[in-house]
Amino acid sequence: MLDIFLNPKHSRLCNGASRRDFLRVGALAPLGFSLADLLRLNARGAEDSVGRTARAKSVILVYLGGGISHHDTFDFKPDAPPEIRGKYRSIPSNVPGTHVGELLPRMANTMDKVCLVRSQSHENDHHETATNWVLSGRFGSAFGDYPAMGAVVAHELGFAGLLPPYVAVPRNPSFTWELGRSAFLGGRYESFKAGDPNQAGYKVRDLTVAEPLALPAVERRRTLLAAVDTLSAKIQGNDQLATYDEFRGRAAEMILNTEAQAAFDIEKESEKTRDEYGRTTFGQSALLARRLVERGVRFVTVNFGGWDHHAKIWEGLEKKVPDFDQGFSTLVTDLAQRGLLKDTLVVAMGEFGRTPKINKDNGRDHWAKAGSMLFAGAGVQGGKVIGATDREGAFVTERPVRPADVSCTIFEALGINPRKQIFTPDGRPLEILDQGETVRELFA
Repeated sequence: MLDIFLNPKHSRLCNGASRRDFLRVGALAPLGFSLADLLRLNARGAEDSVGRTARAKSVILVYLGGGISHHDTFDFKPDAPPEIRGKYRSIPSNVPGTHVGELLPRMANTMDKVCLVRSQSHENDHHETATNWVLSGRFGSAFGDYPAMGAVVAHELGFAGLLPPYVAVPRNPSFTWELGRSAFLGGRYESFKAGDPNQAGYKVRDLTVAEPLALPAVERRRTLLAAVDTLSAKIQGNDQLATYDEFRGRAAEMILNTEAQAAFDIEKESEKTRDEYGRTTFGQSALLARRLVERGVRFVTVNFGGWDHHAKIWEGLEKKVPDFDQGFSTLVTDLAQRGLLKDTLVVAMGEFGRTPKINKDNGRDHWAKAGSMLFAGAGVQGGKVIGATDREGAFVTERPVRPADVSCTIFEALGINPRKQIFTPDGRPLEILDQGETVRELFA
């Protein structure tokens, strides 16, 4: 590959440079350029968090895009009328007094390791707007005015080894466009998209060295790289270019380092382990997330969308809930057995819950006023239930937990000051979070 695109039609980074202007020059180390904007991290951000107490080394966020129905999974109302109660019955868990839906038998045996929050709440029923809100902790437009938590973590904590600090498996959430982006922090803090680890012959895009090049081609590319390096050295005050050499070198190391490549090599797992997680995209994504935090990745988003069941909700849930039940319960148990759960905060949530009443199409619609979330690890008290909803599961009656509260909890667990000021491209200071508080009941 030998691509140099100095073309304004290509997607632009926040500083006006095209993602491809410098990142797809091609060759001696093809990956070094395609990963470079992911790998150029700001050391100053990491220094600012030094000295803060951290509960967690890493976070795994399981994002249930579309909005999972709390009524049919973790917040049953058995005494409600049929049009609210729905089709399923609840079953007891291994925590006395806590019940879950009958489609979650494995989670029923895992609730002693998980804290169930039944009081997720906010005021926006629009997918994109709500998703950007819950993924960043700050309310903005549907187009993502504020950086997602993973991007902030990458900005503040940087690398722990060669692997990218922020990885999305298979990719960022998406409805009509990609969500969970780095916003004004720029392309260097975008997530590394790992792809679908359940695909046959799975290989991470850009982590395979391209076909060998003949010596003349190598020399041409070497000359081209030198020209680009000379150009970048002459440009002062451009942060992306100023750190170009450092992070290009890190990207090249990542390609050549067998340990870094091995982190994504899910085939190194035993057949038994892969079967335990489930041979599904979600199951194998959860397994890959475990492999990544085991090797120092700071923030992994496991994107498991498709919960927007406006019609035929029973058919939809019966296809999806068993995959979640198997993959998530195995993830939490596996982390605990390996001694990783004490240092890894695991969160499962969507952007909102679903309406109490089943609609005319046998579905449930968007409902931001109430929903359920799961937390585990990093000192979270397993077997606990926080918050409650009314008899119809429509409104929170105890301990509402809002998007900023979730983000604040995650940032503080990682030792990041959620009130720290970061800067927009025009130099304007902006707090990471302008509101919210840690959900301390999780840890008490």
